[in-house]
Amino acid sequence: MSIKVINDKCTGCRLCLNVCPVNAIDINDKKAVILPNCTFCGVCVDICKFNAIVITKEQKKAKEGYKGVWVFAERKGDALHDVGIELLSCGRDIASKLGVELVSVLAGDHSEDDAQKLIYYGADKVFIIKDSKLNTAEIGFLTKAFFDLAEREKPEVILFGATSLGRSLAPRIAGRLNTGLTADCTELDVDTDKKLLLQTRPAFGGNIMATIITPAMRPQMATVRPKVMKKPELDKTRKGEIITITPLLDAKDQLTKILQTIREEKDVVDLQEADIIVSGGRGIGKKENFVLIQELAKILGGAVGASRATVDAGWIPSYHQVGQTGKTVQPKLYIACGISGAIQHQVGMRSSDIIIAINKDPEAPIFDIATYGIVGDLFEIIPTLIKQLKK
Repeated sequence: MSIKVINDKCTGCRLCLNVCPVNAIDINDKKAVILPNCTFCGVCVDICKFNAIVITKEQKKAKEGYKGVWVFAERKGDALHDVGIELLSCGRDIASKLGVELVSVLAGDHSEDDAQKLIYYGADKVFIIKDSKLNTAEIGFLTKAFFDLAEREKPEVILFGATSLGRSLAPRIAGRLNTGLTADCTELDVDTDKKLLLQTRPAFGGNIMATIITPAMRPQMATVRPKVMKKPELDKTRKGEIITITPLLDAKDQLTKILQTIREEKDVVDLQEADIIVSGGRGIGKKENFVLIQELAKILGGAVGASRATVDAGWIPSYHQVGQTGKTVQPKLYIACGISGAIQHQVGMRSSDIIIAINKDPEAPIFDIATYGIVGDLFEIIPTLIKQLKK
């Protein structure tokens, strides 16, 4: 990218000097001069009445020889994590539009049963990178094994779940492949003419939705939160190819060692697996009032959620947080108690099947997306619900 001043057109009017946000313009002999600290923001181009400043963008051609859409299917305990299956849904759509194969990648001592399950859910091909060193959350071995395979096969698109593992692995792979990565996408599509992955995510505190592209570098990479995409239908008539890979791993590839995994609360229901979630917001008033939320959730057999405000206030641990900076959930029933419904919270729960909002403010944004809304004091409504449910 380059910027230049056309001296024959420049009058030295100083308009560009006055609007430059980084003080990268000077006036010399009644002509504008662009300084080395220019960030190419283009404000000076827009303000110039004489078209005397021009920015030239270099049009880089996309790397060639890359083909296929990959989805990383991670393990959760002894089973496949749901997010790897969910990503096959959007992966199938992207692969079909690009006219390429949809490939799923497994790592560890997975059986062919796991691979076959992914084929039933939409994969055309499954790579099993088979090595017992890949069964743990140790990121060094997995990074090396996945990178070697991706560098050899050259996929056009790689999708990861925005889990603890995915958020650690994806940037390491992107860095080694010298390509870009868009994190925490809420929507994926493709520009079929330019073969560009359209990666949409919240930006500027959730106030806008930004669509990001990787025009030149390949592969195009993104992470997507669990429960953002719907699971595809299981089709046991589907056929596909299963390929087992033996990675070349060395002790030097081990960057960390997992000594112990500790669950802070063993009996807490996983928010992202729960069919029913009861969430509390600032409207519950104080930490002690979360007892009401917990009691209602227990009666319904659900999980306890929370807004960021309550987590920041120290009323409840952060792993209960739902929203842009918390977890994305997709339960059958979501009950929002005393939650105003800012866009940052909505991003994490708006795809719930049924949303019930309880709030004394009839203008609260949560009512805009609620299936059912109850305007009133939650300290009267929730005890009444608990009493009736106990009956």
